[in-house]
Amino acid sequence: MTQRIQWLDDACLAHLPGKVEDWLRELDRATLLRVPGRDRSRTRIVTTLLHGNEPSGVRAVHAWLRSRVTPATDAVFYIGSVEAALAAPPWSHRALPHARDANRCFASPFGGLEGERARELIERLEAARPEALVDLHNNTGRSPAYGVGTVADAAHLGLTSLFADRYMLSDLRLGTLTEATERFTTSIVVECGQAQDPVADAVALAGLERYLSLEDLSLRAEPIKFNPMEILHRPVRVRVHPDVRLAFGDAPVEGANLTVRSDFDRHNFDPVEPGMVLGWLAPPGTWPFDARGGDGVEVSAELFTSADGLVRIRRAMVPVMMTVSAAIAQSDCLFYAMEKR
Repeated sequence: MTQRIQWLDDACLAHLPGKVEDWLRELDRATLLRVPGRDRSRTRIVTTLLHGNEPSGVRAVHAWLRSRVTPATDAVFYIGSVEAALAAPPWSHRALPHARDANRCFASPFGGLEGERARELIERLEAARPEALVDLHNNTGRSPAYGVGTVADAAHLGLTSLFADRYMLSDLRLGTLTEATERFTTSIVVECGQAQDPVADAVALAGLERYLSLEDLSLRAEPIKFNPMEILHRPVRVRVHPDVRLAFGDAPVEGANLTVRSDFDRHNFDPVEPGMVLGWLAPPGTWPFDARGGDGVEVSAELFTSADGLVRIRRAMVPVMMTVSAAIAQSDCLFYAMEKR
């Protein structure tokens, strides 16, 4: 049974293990940790490991805590799916088998054990009266670092600029933590890059150090005027029907209804033009896609076309969060089709 979130203070850092995996074993479950800052009247929040196969954020938090630096303000850290991260083999499970996705539970009615934990977390974070929240993640496909949020104002772009120079403006409502916390603080996701890539780990740590050390986050809005951030908007979430046998490869995979090119994640954040091959559809060619934007209208026929066993891009788009994991593609999504703003 999922346990309630534990709350720790900085006394637990006196004997912090040198390896992040050992630290997670000591924590044992979802944990909130507060570290006092130079200005005790303000609080910044860092959340990470909502998905157990996305280690860059928790590695950055662990390294920062071991440095014993005093943050500019109080810092509250949330370490989420500890159990999933430690399940054998470590760092391979987005969520435990039969558990809900921990970052799709932050909306009423908060059903199930994961929903109960999500509701408790929202209440505790709101009570902290934070001035900002950064939620650190990884992609499963190749991707540069970027931010995600529901607003593209100076505060959100300035916060993102601590980590990346790309921003995904989303009007989708998926039940994520950032959607739930946006009403009481400036809240963004930072996708640091591909999981298990040392570059992504470095992005997470460097951005975290900047975020926690700045005296005034509002000053980060100024550089945006002179160094514009690439902004993508109007996301369409491309999913594959659950009864479709999905595979990734360089040619059609035997037994798969849909084979997606294994190198397509190279196009994350790159514009793709009509006619580009996405993959192969096996006979009898049942349509495999479901694609919906913020209005909920199904538009996959506008995005893709199929002829002679080939699936091609029909409308110019910029793919984001393209995965090369069949399990993640079918449990969450294949990618988001977006437009440059």
